[in-house]
Amino acid sequence: MFHVIFSVPSLLVIGRFLWPLHIPLLVKAGATILLLVASQYLLWSRLSSGSVFSPEFPRPIVILFNWASGAILLLALFQLALDAGTLIAMLVWLGSVVVPDVVRYGIATLAAVLAAIGVAQASRVPPLKDVEIGLRDLPPQFDGYRLLQLTDLHISKLFPQAWTRAVVERSNTLGVDVIVVTGDFIDGTIAARRDDVEPLRTLHAPDGVYFIPGNHEYYFGYDAWMRHFTEMGMRPLANAHMVIERDGRSLVIAGVTDRSASETGHPAPNLMAALDHVPIGAPIVLLDHQPKNAGAAAARGVALQLSGHTHGGMILGLDRLFAKPNGGFVSGRYDVAGMTLYVNNGTALWAGFALRLGRPSELTRITLRRSA
Repeated sequence: MFHVIFSVPSLLVIGRFLWPLHIPLLVKAGATILLLVASQYLLWSRLSSGSVFSPEFPRPIVILFNWASGAILLLALFQLALDAGTLIAMLVWLGSVVVPDVVRYGIATLAAVLAAIGVAQASRVPPLKDVEIGLRDLPPQFDGYRLLQLTDLHISKLFPQAWTRAVVERSNTLGVDVIVVTGDFIDGTIAARRDDVEPLRTLHAPDGVYFIPGNHEYYFGYDAWMRHFTEMGMRPLANAHMVIERDGRSLVIAGVTDRSASETGHPAPNLMAALDHVPIGAPIVLLDHQPKNAGAAAARGVALQLSGHTHGGMILGLDRLFAKPNGGFVSGRYDVAGMTLYVNNGTALWAGFALRLGRPSELTRITLRRSA
């Protein structure tokens, strides 16, 4: 399905942009081949590693493919807009309209530049984003309590050891009380990613580092990765919770497995098990990789749900395409029946389509406040 989806924009570019240009036939043929090769990046990824989710090319090649894929998609969108404008002009003037080559070269240049900006935005170490969230019944002992949410790191050839180390070093200086990772740590097997994830071993906070799996952990040996992350000093909250205490008052951090878990024979998310025997009256912060089940969490009395998975929709305007499969939740803060849902844009994103325009990555420092 991925191959078909990514082929459509390239075919549109070939048919509606490239072939109408007044250039030699041989140049058109060569450009057609390049476009078709670029459009099959995920096929080449699968051939390189056995999975479309783990391209094992050198990082510059991964960046080049992502730039080409992004430029093709943007050019296809611009070409559709140009065709629509041409059709409207024909209807208004009741005659044919010729689009000069210079216009086509202009939209191609714009697409290439925007794609370069988008890949640079996607592949950088993310900036800090501070978010304050008010919770009813938050004990005064936890007013000002700070959590760092990391999510969708997708450690891979695009986000290798040097990138991971930079994220960890920045995270460790932010003065938070606890760090939570809401899934999709990796793209690749332990054999492929062992060195790249190693900096996570030094991630630390006074009240610990807790994590849940995302859907990508199930693609690359879930049990082995869960053991590996635990051995690195992080604590899993797979349908479980932990309690943080301050002067006799409590804050609960709970977590569930991913919605895709049962597809690979692993325990499905179980909110009831995750909240079993939580202290009465303690505010609950729930870690759930996908935001779609936020309504169920609100019904169970969760005060705050932290999710990721959507990558914020990646491109402003196109982000609405991600809304329906994620319960209408794509990026930022939502009120769900009195519960606050925060959908993180992601610390990184999947290397199969690494483009961000208007939906930046983030290191998210969340400060809890008492609210009326």
